[in-house]
Amino acid sequence: MDMEQPRLNHVQCLNARGLHHMAYWEWGDASNPRVLLCVHGLTRQGRDFDTLAQALCGHYRVVCPDVVGRGESDWLPDPTGYAVPSYVADMVTLLARLNAQTVDWVGTSMGGLIGMGLASLPKNPIRRLVLNDVGPRIEFAALERIGRYVGAPVSWGSFEEAAEALRLVSMGFGPHTREQWHALTRPQLKQNEEGRWVSRYDPSIAIPFKALTAEMAAAGEAALWQAWDRITAQTLVLRGAQSDLLSAATAAAMAERGPRAATVAFEGVGHAPTLVAPDQVAVVRDFLLT
Repeated sequence: MDMEQPRLNHVQCLNARGLHHMAYWEWGDASNPRVLLCVHGLTRQGRDFDTLAQALCGHYRVVCPDVVGRGESDWLPDPTGYAVPSYVADMVTLLARLNAQTVDWVGTSMGGLIGMGLASLPKNPIRRLVLNDVGPRIEFAALERIGRYVGAPVSWGSFEEAAEALRLVSMGFGPHTREQWHALTRPQLKQNEEGRWVSRYDPSIAIPFKALTAEMAAAGEAALWQAWDRITAQTLVLRGAQSDLLSAATAAAMAERGPRAATVAFEGVGHAPTLVAPDQVAVVRDFLLT
């Protein structure tokens, strides 16, 4: 069957040196007051959620932004703007554009941190919150692993070669068919002037990421637990059972304090579930719609 295709729109946001355009992909009825925001991980983009959006766009207006510096969005003139507080501000601008009074949120990894940031603010619009393989405590070894490839100046001679290279650094995503993996990978890549394939993100997102030390991460964790304890949205935490970023202990603590999240772990998956497999889609769908 023919899959519905998303509409591509842009919204203008403020940064320290001027304005930038943030792209967002929109599915379903644009006049539907039920809005679902799906926000991707560090080096990814909004088309990661195509499968989930297709499953939910009959119920929601589904909006999947390309966080600034990724996908079809502008790159920032100052890389220090690549930080969660700036991303939260961009999402507030997007919600104003959408005229959304309330919103449900699915955030993978970095997208979950942005959701936590917004959901911890007074008078925020988040009703239901799904955090995909992320929480207030992030294992530093996982950040070091990600830091080894983020921003690296790599290019590939063919789409196939690029898809295989990305698959090897994304083993935590769990098993995918070749067709599923290519569908996830196509929007992730573009061809440069030389006709070589490169990742569709600003390599400078690596600058603030790689500046993070274990001490900074520990200080950040304390602030994130405080934010967690302020969240009142109904919350679901998804975890790859083999995740190196969100530990089972952290997920258990998230179920005991703050919004007392429901938790689900997916066997055979690390960081992070892609929400493509039918069982993963079903868990999110059931949480959001019941």
